[in-house]
Amino acid sequence: MTQVNTFPPLGTFFVPGPTQVRLATLQAMTRPMIAHRSAAFRDLFLRAQSGLQKVFGTRQPVLIATSSATGLMEAAIRNAPPGRVLALVNGGFSERFANIAAACGRSVDRDEVPWGKVHDLGEVNSRLQAGRYALVTVVHSETSTGALTDVRAVSDAAHRVGAVCCIDSVSGFRGAELRFDDWRLDYVFTGSQKALAVPPGLAFAVASPAFLSGGQREGRGVYFDLTEMVAAAASGEPLNTPAIPLFYALDVQLEFILAEGVEAAWARHSAMARLTAEWVSEARTASNMDLSIVAPEGHRSPTVTAVALPDGLAPDVVLRGVADRGFTLGGGYGQLKGSTIRIGHMGDHTVDGVARCLEAVADVLRTIRPSPQLTQSGV
Repeated sequence: MTQVNTFPPLGTFFVPGPTQVRLATLQAMTRPMIAHRSAAFRDLFLRAQSGLQKVFGTRQPVLIATSSATGLMEAAIRNAPPGRVLALVNGGFSERFANIAAACGRSVDRDEVPWGKVHDLGEVNSRLQAGRYALVTVVHSETSTGALTDVRAVSDAAHRVGAVCCIDSVSGFRGAELRFDDWRLDYVFTGSQKALAVPPGLAFAVASPAFLSGGQREGRGVYFDLTEMVAAAASGEPLNTPAIPLFYALDVQLEFILAEGVEAAWARHSAMARLTAEWVSEARTASNMDLSIVAPEGHRSPTVTAVALPDGLAPDVVLRGVADRGFTLGGGYGQLKGSTIRIGHMGDHTVDGVARCLEAVADVLRTIRPSPQLTQSGV
């Protein structure tokens, strides 16, 4: 099939999730309804399994839930081995992971660093060696700040003390490198609406056999009992009634995803992130505005960039100006709400598309503080 980025008329949607969705993917949702225990749906389900296994880099069954990713985040806690939780917190969604663990009755220790930073692995190792933890929670790509954590190293550190590691890769998956089997990961979950570029409403996870066999037996609930979900997936069907139109969309989108290739998608997302970082640097110089990227260099997500604005420049002013030029960006999140904007360069977006978006932002900044030098500068 020919891979064409055909978007709806407002094909300028750079929110860090939900992201832009192809017309072909959206139109697939209008297909006729089928029974979820029929042979037709079984074929649909098995195609989804096969495609997602390639993206996760696993031979394990892929768990597909009709829920937001929060559902499989809670499932991580309810199905993990019993014991204390060490939550690595560096932004809004890693804090959410810690809060959910506490809400599920777990004893949680938070290892917190300032929003936008990433944890020092030596300090994480020391913390793990000093405590008795059954579970470590960590966010791969922190959507609130655009910080990227080396989850392979965190997982390895957890394993050295006999703990398991649950990884939120909601805005990382398909955009940032992740190899479930090769990295010997325990549990990774994501959502349909980020770099997979499927409408919201599906969540996906992979759990290792060791994670499942060591999990707690009580308090897992019913809807997100991972052992039951794995058994159902292995037999070629969902555990519960699925959102069939979203499976149609996933089926079409996986064709595009596999045609591009997983590693090619990682490279494309990295290129979009580099372009954005270069633009921020040039815009800062040209405008004489105190613009900066929240996440430190070397630890930036390939799917989302949080840009800190100068004091006195309200994010809403920039967002409205960009919207007037036909583009939609994300506002800041949590404690960064009043000081940042977020650019979601994920899913099926391209370097050229991101460049057009950034030129719209540059035009807004020229209006706010006129400067003939504030151009795209070849970026």
